This record gives sequence, structure tokens and C-alpha cells, in this order.
Amino acid sequence: MRIIFFILVSLSLSAFHPVYADDTDGETVSAHTAISGERADLLFYAVSLIGTAYKYGGNSPQTGMDCSGFVRYVFSNVAGLHLPRSADEISKTGESIDEQDLRPGDLVFFHTMKRAFSHVGIYLGEHRFIHAPSSRTGSIMISDMKEEYWSQRFEGARRLLTFPLTGHR
Repeated sequence: MRIIFFILVSLSLSAFHPVYADDTDGETVSAHTAISGERADLLFYAVSLIGTAYKYGGNSPQTGMDCSGFVRYVFSNVAGLHLPRSADEISKTGESIDEQDLRPGDLVFFHTMKRAFSHVGIYLGEHRFIHAPSSRTGSIMISDMKEEYWSQRFEGARRLLTFPLTGHR
């Protein structure tokens, strides 16, 4: 329980990060942004499920979840979105985005099991994502996209939520 509290506090403190926008003169300006309430709700809900058992085909905390079941469960309970069952099918929803444009709450996809778009997680920021990796690791966890295993298998990202970011100067 202590580790979940630490992760929630860490996410809260790291929720502020620079974003860049073009002003009318074409110059780039920087502002610090905070994750909006809806995005924050999604992330905190996802993080609250850390430690939930992995189960292939599972879709609830009581019985365990696989990667797509985890993503479906979080988005359904927080945003009311009903997503397809598999990571591959989920990868066809929402708006495709480049890796450098990732925002917390976006979905990240990887090729595992020797096929494209076979794994999905929720991007947290700072190259971290939360997911249900496999029966080998046993439970929902946070991983770093820069780790060699994940960086070599990154397939793409999708944005399902259009919740705005709140700017602070």
C-alpha cells in the first residue's frame, strides 16, 4: 500500500511539465501545464490498480486483467468509453499520434508475441506507462518506454481523450 501512495504522490508532483505552442509571430513559447481533472482521474484510477493480478483474457480487478482488459476497464469506468476487446482492435480507435506528441492518458502500443499491436498500456508521462504485461510479471505495473525491451517494440500511440490541458504561467 505504501508503494501505491508513493506512486500517486510522484505522479502528482510530475504532473507539471513544459509544453510548447506557436504564438502568432511564429516563435515558440513555453508554458507549464497541469493535467486536467478528467485526465488526472484516469491516471489515478489506473495507478490504483497496480498490483492487480494478470490473467489472460481477464477484465476485472477481482479476477485479474490482461493488457486490453485493463485499458478497457479504466476507460470504461472513468471516461465511459467502451473499447474493443483486443489491443489490435483498440489500436484502430481514436486519433493516431506521434511518440513525441504523447500526453498522459494516451494509449501506447507494442509488438509482443511476434505480432504488431499485441500489447497496450496507458501513457503516464516522462516515458512511463502503466500496463498488465504478462503472467511472468504477475500484475499491473509501471514501465519505462526507454527500456530496451519496450523501445524496440514500440508500434505507435493513439489519443482517445480530448480532455484539455490546463495552462499555468
